[in-house]
Amino acid sequence: MNIRTNQALDAYWMPFTANRQFKETPRMLVGARGMHYRSEDGRTILDGTAGLWCCNAGHGHRSIAEAVMRQLEEMDYAPSFQMGHPAAFAFAERLKALAPEGFDHVFFTGSGSESVDTALKIALAYHRVRGEASRTRLIGRERGYHGVGFGGISVGGIVNNRRHFGALLTGVDHLPHTHDLEANAFTRGEPETGATLADDLERIVALHGAETIAAVIVEPVAGSTGVLIPPKGYLERLRAICDRHGILLIFDEVITGFGRLGTPFAVDYFGVKPDLYTTAKGITNGTVPMGAVFAQNHIHDAFMTGPEETIELFHGYTYSGHPVGCAAGMATLDIYESQGLLTRAASLSAPFEDAVHSLRDAPFVKDIRNLGLMAGIELQSRDGAVGKRAYETFVKCFEAGLLIRVTGDIIALSPPLIVEEDQIGQMVATLRSVLSTIE
Repeated sequence: MNIRTNQALDAYWMPFTANRQFKETPRMLVGARGMHYRSEDGRTILDGTAGLWCCNAGHGHRSIAEAVMRQLEEMDYAPSFQMGHPAAFAFAERLKALAPEGFDHVFFTGSGSESVDTALKIALAYHRVRGEASRTRLIGRERGYHGVGFGGISVGGIVNNRRHFGALLTGVDHLPHTHDLEANAFTRGEPETGATLADDLERIVALHGAETIAAVIVEPVAGSTGVLIPPKGYLERLRAICDRHGILLIFDEVITGFGRLGTPFAVDYFGVKPDLYTTAKGITNGTVPMGAVFAQNHIHDAFMTGPEETIELFHGYTYSGHPVGCAAGMATLDIYESQGLLTRAASLSAPFEDAVHSLRDAPFVKDIRNLGLMAGIELQSRDGAVGKRAYETFVKCFEAGLLIRVTGDIIALSPPLIVEEDQIGQMVATLRSVLSTIE
């Protein structure tokens, strides 16, 4: 029971939450506008995380709400199996125009997890339709996060997301992560060293045989594990090895997509083209659950063979291309375009970088890393109590009017793209003040 409001709390089994701990002292958000949430007790909470990496344009946009209402009044739902509705085709065309050249096809999903599993299935099916059915192995990366579907946690590399769920998918291997604290601590932007970590893919190829490997999936910047920045040349090297062995490369852009690095997608920022890339979160500014997989033309076209009445890909979801999601997505793209948000992080990245790195001398800080409007601030762990110091920081920041995200003992900052420099300063000042009270 929430003692403040007498609201029953027991029925809701909360995700990725210590339920018993939370329900003893709940932190409830009841409103949101612009850069801020409003807490149950009437306090203003500065959003340092864009919700959950998703509210890139900030909160409370009337134009999105009105677009959703218009669509609900016109048609609340339409099936996407052997049927269509105009909004899905219109939204796909808008996304195609935003995507890098050669990504002319979009497959709609309901979330980032669904986008990942969709991309993995497309990769497997692609090799089969081309006569290379032996390519069934999927390669992820240590400390990678790719959602919570069985495909995503199989290729993912965060141990607590995997350890409770049995054998998962077979035929999966993992590259090493790219975080080298000894060599790259307090790096601003992309680390200078570490590109050769991509060469471990050659070891995996030698071990299993290239003819067995379907795809490699990585986050261009690993977000949920604590903002791990790829070393200079790493993604290029990974692309080259995949090309050499006929392996597909998938980027998971659920976090980096839609302006987080100062370009529409990380594909644009790094200048490296995968064969497929996944999106969600910012696609509707977090307002309606939705996701999309972008496919290079050669992937899509490989399926468009055989009799025209044949279903080319036996995959999809009840909510693929949901009319309300499409309406929210198109209204979101309008906001991104009118406010220049897909490139705004480029002009803010330098002051953001300076601000977060000013915490280098704050108590317990052992590393800071950043790119675009993403930053990870890693704290020294307490002996035998990994994660407790960052969790206490999270709680005290909330009490002080700032929402941050923590994973283990890493603090992540990823504010909405509408953030102003004084608000960045407020985030850093609050963090410094809170860290001075932590033991």
